[in-house]
Amino acid sequence: MKEGIHPAYYQAKVVCNCGNEFVTGSTKKDIHVEVCSKCHSFYTGQQKAAAARGRIDKFNRKYGMNADN
Repeated sequence: MKEGIHPAYYQAKVVCNCGNEFVTGSTKKDIHVEVCSKCHSFYTGQQKAAAARGRIDKFNRKYGMNADN
């Protein structure tokens, strides 16, 4: 490998909006993210429930169903 052309590599501290923090390797010293594995719906198991609610709401809007019926 050529000398002097590669960026510096750091142990980066990653901070999520939910408050979760972890360390990883990166060319940046600090990384701020909006979603991590602690709060993402795929990893928390909320994705299937949210998707099902959306499909149910779409069906109810399409066929004029109300909660009152």
